[in-house]
Amino acid sequence: MRDFFEGIQTIFEDYLFAPFKALADTELDSWWLANLVNWLFIIIAFAAFIYWMKQLKKFNDRNEEKRETSAHSFLS
Repeated sequence: MRDFFEGIQTIFEDYLFAPFKALADTELDSWWLANLVNWLFIIIAFAAFIYWMKQLKKFNDRNEEKRETSAHSFLS
């Protein structure tokens, strides 16, 4: 049973986390390159935020939302 868990450990440490270890090793050379994954996530989140705001503006311009105080039953 111990060999099974050590096998899982080997798969993760030696193969699956190798790209992240390589990024961590490049930190001494270039901070920007080492944080490339973080920058990609920031760019994706920023693009999603812009898309979301455009969709909200589209719905707001069409006046599809009820804006009365009694629009929901729990507010009346």
